[in-house]
This record gives sequence, structure tokens and C-alpha cells, in this order.
Amino acid sequence: MSENNSKTMNRRAALGTLGKIGLGAAALGLGGNVLAAPAKDIDGDVLNFALNLEYLEAAFYAAAVGRLEEVRAIGGKAEIALPGNIHKGGMQFKDSNIEAFVHSIADDEIEHVKFLHAALGKNAVQRPLLDLSSAFDAAGQAASGGAIKGFNPYTNELFFLHGAFIFEDVGVTAYNGAATLLTNPAYLQAAAGILASEAYHAGSIRTFLYQSKDIVAAAGLTVEQIVGAISALRGKVGGGKDKGLTDNGMAVLLPDNDMAGAFARTTREVLNIVYLAPNASKGGFFPAGLNGAIK
Repeated sequence: MSENNSKTMNRRAALGTLGKIGLGAAALGLGGNVLAAPAKDIDGDVLNFALNLEYLEAAFYAAAVGRLEEVRAIGGKAEIALPGNIHKGGMQFKDSNIEAFVHSIADDEIEHVKFLHAALGKNAVQRPLLDLSSAFDAAGQAASGGAIKGFNPYTNELFFLHGAFIFEDVGVTAYNGAATLLTNPAYLQAAAGILASEAYHAGSIRTFLYQSKDIVAAAGLTVEQIVGAISALRGKVGGGKDKGLTDNGMAVLLPDNDMAGAFARTTREVLNIVYLAPNASKGGFFPAGLNGAIK
């Protein structure tokens, strides 16, 4: 067995153990569905909210590495809209370091979907309609004041990192915000584990972008300027909580608050970002909205 296959199996085994020990121990007597609970139970609603976001992230990364069929096999048959230039085998990477990280993150995001979907059991929401094509174009135009048109993250590695930046910090702040909503310690621990994973991803993406911050990427704008514009847009609709690649000349590895902790966003603030509009009920990356109680 290769080292890579061994690592993948170990990761999946660890997630399986978490599902059996962490969530299962807290749900004895509930049969095979560890999150079975009355409709008024907020925990299932919050984890389904997270599952919607994980569907999106998993599809984004899986398309880049030729593993989208694994995501399509979970949660129903809703369409995943992609740009025309991304083929079944994924992107052609030129930088082996970026390629290695994207493959690793894709594996994590797919496992997050599998874990949450399996743990929620029959209460798991179906995968919603996802837009990884026109939504990026809209986000690019909104962030740049119309200067960047037709933004497609699958065009090249640098553009892909910009697309990843849109999602990663949102995932961290969303899980952090959800911590105040979860009532079951076992569910909170499981969410905390995924939050840590998302934070590693976000820091990695920010590091790659910081290393390229002076490169002119599109419309005469540098990477730092584009990332700053994305951050400003997220902050505008997401509660004013965000940071670009630098702050007072210093590198920013995470969008942190006054106590140097990651910002927390409410579900409404997260929805404003992924819908690309404040107080909307659908749109952006979720053209028909999220599925579940929180949408």
C-alpha cells in the first residue's frame, strides 16, 4: 500500500471512529441515526446548515482535482453548475506544491460531507443546487466594482486560490458562530474538529496568496488588491468582520478579533455572503437557497 493511500485510510478511519465514539456515545438508544431528535432540536438544524456549506466547498475542490462524481454521489441529484473549461479530470496544475495542497483539502472536504451526511442519517438535507460558474463572475464583478468580468477560478492556479479565499474564511467564521447554538457537547466537539480543519485550510490559502501578493492577476490589480476587495465585500455583508492579506503592513494569517481569535459570524451573516446579497433567501452560490431549517 502506498503512503498516500495509507494516509487516506487513516483519515477515514479516524472520522469513522469520531462518528462512532463522539456522536454515537451521546445518542445511545437512537438506533443508527445519531442525530435523530425532535424537530425543535437546534443541533440537527445547525449541522444541516454546515452540511450545505460543506456540499459547496467539497464540490469546489473536487471539481479541481477530478473527484466531483464523489460529491454528486451524496445527497441527491441537484445540479452543480460549472464553467465550461473544467473537464472531468480536473485542472492542470503547474505548481506541484499548490496541487498537493488542493488535493489534500479536497480530500478533507469530501470527508466532511460524508461524515455529516452519515451522522445526520435520515435527517440529512439533500444537496442543494450549486453554482460554481456565474456566481464567481458575479462575485468578481461585485468585489472589483465591475473591473473584473468573467472571473473563473478554474482558469489557473492563482485564480483558484482567489476562489478558495472566498470560501475558506467563511467556513471558519461559520463554525465559530455555530458554537453558541449547539447544545450537545458531542456535536460541539465534532464541529470543533471540522472548524480546526477549515482553519488549517484557510491559513494555507492565505499563505499561498500572500506569497503572490504583488503579482498583477487581473484588470491591472495585484493579488493583494483583489483579495482586499473580496475581504471588503465579505465584511460589508457579513457583519463588518474580515481582513485582507495585510494589516498595517503586517501579514494576516487569519481574520482575527481583538483577542486574536477567529471572527464568529451568525448564520444570517454567512448567508449574506454565500447568497452574494444581504437578507436574501437565495442566490449566488446557492441559486435556489440552502436546504433545511436555516436558509
